[in-house]
Amino acid sequence: MKKEQSVVEFYVACNRLKNMLRSGWALWGVDKERVESVAEHVYGVQQLAIVMWSQYGYDVDIKKVLSMLAIHELEEVAIGDLTQFEIDSKSKELKGHMAIRQLLKNLSQCDNLESLILEFDERRTPEAQFAYQCDKLECDLQSKIYDEEHCVDLSQQGSNPVANNPTVKTLLDSGMSWSEMWLTFGQQKYNYDKNFMAVSNFAKNNPITAIGKDETPTK
Repeated sequence: MKKEQSVVEFYVACNRLKNMLRSGWALWGVDKERVESVAEHVYGVQQLAIVMWSQYGYDVDIKKVLSMLAIHELEEVAIGDLTQFEIDSKSKELKGHMAIRQLLKNLSQCDNLESLILEFDERRTPEAQFAYQCDKLECDLQSKIYDEEHCVDLSQQGSNPVANNPTVKTLLDSGMSWSEMWLTFGQQKYNYDKNFMAVSNFAKNNPITAIGKDETPTK
């Protein structure tokens, strides 16, 4: 295959993520004219990585982190955006790795790019651990934005399998708002370090869409 053809082919494949909406928001019936796409999630995670690295001084190779995050959802071109409630993590990784290998096969840097995905999934290096926490926290922060925009009606979740997950149901039954549930679930499940936990708690306890506007959080 000619190099120019491989470039265009890869770009077109990635471009599909611009129109692939995040399935988690669909499951919860987020009522917004247009919800977040997978590509927008990738952008958000990269920006979160930059600011967390800047503000907390993480000793990581930020260029490697950003490269890792740039392709960490590429598998979804082939397998779709599967949530943790639809498929177990090991099965998703297996399907994802097979999809990634196929998508990268015509690139001269195939092995190097695939190694970034494997590193991300293994979460053993500082870069992978940092990138993973960014990936999870970004979703939690997006839920808070949708909650503040009143995009989710918890009374309309009768057919939502995620709402009936035991952990999720317990948190919601305790009186938490939708985003409080998301943020608390993340804190319990993803083993955030102290900095990610601090950001998560700030978002949980403060209105975040007001930041930079006339109203400023005070807690």
